[in-house]
Amino acid sequence: MTAPATPDINALARLAAQAQADLARIGETGTDWVPPAEGIDHNVVVVGAGQSGLSAAFGLRRAGIGRVNVVDAAPAGQEGIWRGPARMTILRTPKVPPGPELGLPSLSFQAWYEAAYGAEAYAALPTVPREIWADYVAWFRSASGVEVRNGVTLARVEPQEGRLRLHFTAEGKTFTETTRKLVLATGIAGAGGPFIPDVVANLPGHLYAHTHAFDPKALAGRRVAILGSAASAFDAAGALLEAGAGTVDLFSRGADLARGSAMKPFGFFGAWEHFHALPDADRWAVMAHFRRRASFPPPAAVKRAVAHANFRIHLDAGWRAATPHGEGVRITLNSGATLDADFILLGTGYQADARLYPPFADFAPAIARWSDKVAVDAADVALASAPYLGPAFELVEREPDAAPFLADIHFLAFSAMTSTGRPVGDIASLRHNIPRAVAAIGRDLFVADRAKHLARFLAPVGADDLPRDLYAGAIAAGDTLAAAE
Repeated sequence: MTAPATPDINALARLAAQAQADLARIGETGTDWVPPAEGIDHNVVVVGAGQSGLSAAFGLRRAGIGRVNVVDAAPAGQEGIWRGPARMTILRTPKVPPGPELGLPSLSFQAWYEAAYGAEAYAALPTVPREIWADYVAWFRSASGVEVRNGVTLARVEPQEGRLRLHFTAEGKTFTETTRKLVLATGIAGAGGPFIPDVVANLPGHLYAHTHAFDPKALAGRRVAILGSAASAFDAAGALLEAGAGTVDLFSRGADLARGSAMKPFGFFGAWEHFHALPDADRWAVMAHFRRRASFPPPAAVKRAVAHANFRIHLDAGWRAATPHGEGVRITLNSGATLDADFILLGTGYQADARLYPPFADFAPAIARWSDKVAVDAADVALASAPYLGPAFELVEREPDAAPFLADIHFLAFSAMTSTGRPVGDIASLRHNIPRAVAAIGRDLFVADRAKHLARFLAPVGADDLPRDLYAGAIAAGDTLAAAE
């Protein structure tokens, strides 16, 4: 599905101007109320300029929190997943729920699409093409006024008294800046990166890749084996087949792909907003249940792949080994059967351990994980490695008073899901998660500056706002009223 070829650039410019006017009308012009702090460069640094990072920066500005800086390692236009790791043709949400606009209609996807292509085109749009959503996010960045420093990578977070010292790299150079708060909007790969199973650990690197980073065109004419049967595996299969792969064999450990969605009962407003407030035992029971009911691939992704005659699905087909064979690889299944391929693609998901995030190396052991809070079965070890977060997505100390600075790091990456109950950073999460994080950051900054604010509140004020000459002529003379008898 594609949109009309040429968006109406002039209409989009008018819409962006309307958005800024709307912000002014509701008094959210970004006036900074946070007092400057000596020796600190930023109030907040947001790492990641995909839809989540942009929305966070937009929300912070609307809340009057100034000196917010956004960095992203990718070049401009390549932030997030939509022009990179994401391989689906359409979004998995129907039409699109409220997103990064945070309640401002003139910055919504619908307003953008109608301005670009017309109201009739939007009404006829059944689902949102992935690249169309990417175009919208790029426009949102510009129209919202969020500035981003591209090509800047966070290499290290160094805790210091009352601040975080951030070590960056850009264009081969290193530099440091300081911030009071750090927001990590690093997406699905932001807590340790793609998961690489042991079964391929001894293979040369040129024989396999993860679905997070591969070039379908480079595998044209090749025999590709995909390990995994969730959404990313089927999306990768579709992309490979459309790019001309010779054959694609997809392997699932399960005996069938058909499953009910364990998370379907979660899809109501109260759960989105308040799941984080449940006791730890309740949250853990729900998330362990979700994990054991492994997610199924979206029907559209399956239909896309099975449309090709050179695609095959292997069920109940776990891998025992993968070894070099000729110029390719030989895969041995648990059953003993073998299959030869030129290349392996891993649809095996992502690690979810904030301790594995390289910039946290200085203090990684101090970060609490779910395994520190609940009893964990062997089947749930991977889930339990996820960071245990506070209500505003802040990292929590493993030991009390050992690392209080962790409360100034807000982890809006995907693996926050274990604490919040739903994926963090996807489109539907933004309307719920960003306001909660923004409110907490504002509260923390306000309370930390308590002395300055008290001095401001209690400072003497003059009477210039109501000069006496404004009402002097109406003051009654002292003897004009008769004394009461």
